[in-house]
Amino acid sequence: MEQYEANDLLIFFRVAEAGSFSRAAERIGLPKSTVSRRVSLLEERLGERLMLRTTRRLTLTEFGQQLLEHARQVAAEVDAVQALSEHRQARPSGRLRVSMPSDFANLLLTDMLAAFIALHPAVSLVLDLSPRRVDLLGENFDIAVRMGDLPDDALLAARRIAIFSTGLYASPGYLVEHGEPASPEDLLAHDGLRLLGRRGEAVPWILMRGKQRWEGVPPGRTTANSPELLIRLACAGAGIAAAPDYFALPAVRRGELRRVLPDWQLPSHPAWAVFPGRRLMPAKTRAFIDMLEAALAGAVPPAA
Repeated sequence: MEQYEANDLLIFFRVAEAGSFSRAAERIGLPKSTVSRRVSLLEERLGERLMLRTTRRLTLTEFGQQLLEHARQVAAEVDAVQALSEHRQARPSGRLRVSMPSDFANLLLTDMLAAFIALHPAVSLVLDLSPRRVDLLGENFDIAVRMGDLPDDALLAARRIAIFSTGLYASPGYLVEHGEPASPEDLLAHDGLRLLGRRGEAVPWILMRGKQRWEGVPPGRTTANSPELLIRLACAGAGIAAAPDYFALPAVRRGELRRVLPDWQLPSHPAWAVFPGRRLMPAKTRAFIDMLEAALAGAVPPAA
C-alpha cells in the first residue's frame, strides 16, 4: 500500500460527516473539486472505493465504514490541537488564586511576580503565603506551590518547576568563634538552627558523601518553620542552618554565610506547581506556571 496523508483521512471524514462534497468543501475552506480529487486519490492509494456517489446522496462502502472510525480519530486529534491553539492564544484574565510558602515568594520570586503583574493587566493576582496546606478544589485555588514528594490525587495535576539542593551554612563569625566542623559528628558540638516539621518536631539532618551517610538532630535551642528566618539567624551568627543552596546563595555572595562540610550533601527537594486536573489549563494558570519555571531555571547549587 502506498503512503497516504493524514489530511486525506480528515477530508474523507468531513465529507462523510457532512454527507456532501459541497458542504464539506465549504466547512474545510477548499474548492469542491479539490475535496473530490483528494478523496479519489485516497481511494486509489488504498485500492478500494470508500464512497458510492449519486446525484442525490453519498453512501459509504463497507470498507468506507471501517475506515471511518480511523478517520474520526484523526479528526478528533485535529480538533483537539485547534482547541489547544485557540486556548493558548487566549489573553490571560480573571482572578488567579495562588498558594505558596512565604519564604519562596520573598526570597526568590519578587521580580517574577512583579513581571507577571506588569505583563498581564487583566489578571487579578491573589497570593496566600500562609504555611498551611490549602485545599485547592475546596477553597477554589488555581495553583499551589509545594515542596517535596506529593501524595497521589486523581483530581489534581502537577508540574515540577525546580529541584533544590540543600547544604549547611553558618556565618564566618560563628565559625571563627566555635570552630569549623570537620565531620558530621562534629555537628553535635554546635548550635543547630533546626527546621520545624509538620508534626512539630525538628527535621533531622541527613548528610551523604558517596556511599557514606550520617543522620542526626543537632542540638540547638531554635526551631522554626521558616527557612528564610533560619538563614537570617545563621547570618547573625546564631548557629548552623540547613537551607536550600539557592536560598542561601545571596548571603554567600555577600560574604555573610559560608558553606559548612561542603563535601557532604543533604537530600534535594523538588518544587511543584499543583493545579486542578482539568483537560485544558486556563490561560492565566499556564502563563503563571510558565513564568515560575522560567524564573527558577537558574535554581542550581552554588559552586562549592
